[in-house]
Amino acid sequence: MTGKTVLVVGTFDTKAAEFGILIDEIRTRGCAVRALNCGVRGSTDRFPVDYEADLVAAQGGTTLENLRQSGQKDEVMRVICEGTVRTVLQLFKNSEFDGIIGMGGGCGTSIVTAAMRALPLGIPKVCVSTLAGQDVSSFVGTRDIVMIPSLVDLCGTHRLLRTILSQAAGAICGMVERKPIIPTDEKPVVFATMFGNTSECVTQCADLLAETGHETVIFHATGSGGRLMESLISENGAQSVLDLTTTEIADLICGGTMSAGEDRLSAAGKAGLPQVIAPGCLDMVNFGSMESVPWKYRSTGRNFYQWNPNATLMRTNIAENIAAGRFLAQKINAAAGPVAVLFPRKGLSALGVAGQPFCDRQADDALLQSLKENLREGISVIEMENSINDTAFAKKAVSLLIDLKKKSL
Repeated sequence: MTGKTVLVVGTFDTKAAEFGILIDEIRTRGCAVRALNCGVRGSTDRFPVDYEADLVAAQGGTTLENLRQSGQKDEVMRVICEGTVRTVLQLFKNSEFDGIIGMGGGCGTSIVTAAMRALPLGIPKVCVSTLAGQDVSSFVGTRDIVMIPSLVDLCGTHRLLRTILSQAAGAICGMVERKPIIPTDEKPVVFATMFGNTSECVTQCADLLAETGHETVIFHATGSGGRLMESLISENGAQSVLDLTTTEIADLICGGTMSAGEDRLSAAGKAGLPQVIAPGCLDMVNFGSMESVPWKYRSTGRNFYQWNPNATLMRTNIAENIAAGRFLAQKINAAAGPVAVLFPRKGLSALGVAGQPFCDRQADDALLQSLKENLREGISVIEMENSINDTAFAKKAVSLLIDLKKKSL
């Protein structure tokens, strides 16, 4: 026995045989199991159930009988999700498990991942889902949930499903058996944002920060990356922020695929953290294949760049950059801590330098002017005659951040 315990969460009323396979596989690997039933219609005698659905219903503010009599599926789902979240959090608080696994179709996935999203980063989380081959961002949110495609419907005990469930059991058992890495140093943490077209800049910044004793955590500015960074800032995960890749704002404005939402650039300001901000990759909006680009853009002669067959970039225009400047200024103006704004006049991205397809100085200047017009008194834009990936720009960004940190002490 490993001495580790896995919490198995799911609807045992409809998938007892399938959960039985999963539980057997987990126990075979030497882990103990705690089973939490979220099924409204009943339980199972296929395996011992430690926490029944009446507990979940009570945590959701009602009784299991009331849920069974309810004819409103949406209300039942709401109560079960809330009750499962509260039950799992209480069990976690009581140190009842080391990792969590669940499975399901649409409803089951919604229930188990809601509970997983409520748990801290670092707690092993695995979900086997019929939906895992699709966009799972709404299920994963900003947590480290491993989604495993079931490939087939979660119905039956045939060899293909047994293989998938055996692999899932191996994943969660391996995760709980391995002790998490616990940092032993006290290096100050800097959060930074990066995209393919600003990677040269941010990599240089990370190297420079390492020389000054800082640890840089880099987030990929793909929507989920920005949301995760905002979430972790709110959880006191960093001491300062080097937000040089704010491209997700362009996706928010234009309806691209990598928007991080309206709260982007909010957390650091609210926390009063020192931050250096630049308009990295605000010269582009992200879409999927060319066929996925909205017709309103394809039909008006916009400037597109095919990054790969499944990634199409669109150059932002003057109007969109004016809107992006206003958004940036609004967020920066609300900052409670020290902030500096850097603007690379010779290119916001690798594609925006002279001779590259997104070089458009009129659009860049519109963004710069919008920023300057909307920033509150006391916050200026430092203009640099460099592209964002120039070494001089990276050095300036790091030196500014260190100066801001010193002033905030």
